[in-house]
Amino acid sequence: MKSKNPILRRLYEYGVITLGCALYALCFNWCFQPNNISMGGFTGVAQIINHFCPTFPIGVTAIVLNIPLFYLGVRRQGVRLLVSSLYAMSVGSLMIDALAAIYTFQPMEPLLGCIYGGVMLGVSMGLMLSVGATTGGTELAARLLKYKLHGLSIGRLCLSIDVVVIFLYALTFRNFNNALYGIVAMYISSLAMDALVYGSVNAKIAYIISSRSGEVARQLLTMDLGVTLLNGKGGFSGDEKQVVLCAFKRSQIAAIKAAVTAIDRNAFIIVCEAHEVLGEGFGEYTPDSL
Repeated sequence: MKSKNPILRRLYEYGVITLGCALYALCFNWCFQPNNISMGGFTGVAQIINHFCPTFPIGVTAIVLNIPLFYLGVRRQGVRLLVSSLYAMSVGSLMIDALAAIYTFQPMEPLLGCIYGGVMLGVSMGLMLSVGATTGGTELAARLLKYKLHGLSIGRLCLSIDVVVIFLYALTFRNFNNALYGIVAMYISSLAMDALVYGSVNAKIAYIISSRSGEVARQLLTMDLGVTLLNGKGGFSGDEKQVVLCAFKRSQIAAIKAAVTAIDRNAFIIVCEAHEVLGEGFGEYTPDSL
């Protein structure tokens, strides 16, 4: 939401964070905890501590463990991260304990738990990351590591950290089957998180090879699309050709194919997925970009 009113923008952001926290607490109490499936991260570490010291509630323990990481996060990203993430961490952790006190969910088929729990966890984390917040732990650590490891997505970084915690969880509870379920859940979570964080900016790229490339380029320009002409050479014929390169949004693919084939039915069109496109009409780079 890009409202010019700062109050409305903040209300929207904290509404998204609260929704993410509620989904986070629900998936933990419904899908993970009853089936002894670790969520990884500091919540997973809190599960281990709670196993040995039941007097330490999981939610409160997760808050205490996050304090050093928040200190590092504030130094790197400023006080805004501290405020929104402290809110997310506190509300999420308290919701976990409150929901556990109100209702006790019964165990379900572990495979269902890891599938649905993974999806809900990924969506909840993606919602919070989309407005610049985390619940601490894995997500905050991954966000900080992203500054050093630009080539990895936020979901993959979270997955790597979570797998380590899950193995520790397996050693603690001596249940390696549940650890394997946990890894499946975290993998699904990383896919859901990446889909939510990066999905809105995903685009496609078309390489169009045609003997009438000039006409094709002019037609695409009338459709308000950015076009770049690349010099090419036919591998078999040796003829000089111009390759039309065009980045576009998914919803435009049908119109582009129709426009190109109307000009040249023999045009060679290669459509590729673009992980991210920055520039006018697409995304905008910022130092805190995920």
